[in-house]
Amino acid sequence: MTNVLVLYHSNTQNTQRMAELVAEGARQVDAVEVRLKSIDEADHTDLDWCDGIALGSPTNYGTVSWQMKQWWDQQPIENWGKRDGKIACVFSSAGAWGGGQEWTCMSLMSILLNYGFLVFGLTDYSGIKFSAHYGAISAGAPEEDRVQAACQRLGRRLSEWTACMIGGREDAHPLNQNYERFKDLGK
Repeated sequence: MTNVLVLYHSNTQNTQRMAELVAEGARQVDAVEVRLKSIDEADHTDLDWCDGIALGSPTNYGTVSWQMKQWWDQQPIENWGKRDGKIACVFSSAGAWGGGQEWTCMSLMSILLNYGFLVFGLTDYSGIKFSAHYGAISAGAPEEDRVQAACQRLGRRLSEWTACMIGGREDAHPLNQNYERFKDLGK
């Protein structure tokens, strides 16, 4: 059994809905326990518990919300370095396409890298000319099929990598799966 945490902050429930979709995807892999928590519900013990984490924040002025940054800033210093080798991915919503979601994803990755998490993106396409290379992103609520599919695939991939790399399950490796990885490359 491996443990996956989907941790998020949400201002308008858009990022929360993305987190729910990521958690749905994470639950698609057998023998993975998934916790879905907002930063208001979580603490450092959730980071101790998890083998993998999906971290989500709204995009505020092209970066993570101050609440998300503060949550990480307030983690006990004695826990520094105790996350090395855990698996991680990210997601973000903004008010519009081009609102800075990928910048926010990169900022979230930077936080995770500083804690020793191994971060990944997706090579899969979840729609025509749509991928989550840097993390799942949404403009507003995640209502489009391609956005929902990206969130779910991100969660599933987190569980696959966590089960494979932490749990030693070669059957869970993403390249050993038989689902469609590329809907349409849009070429």
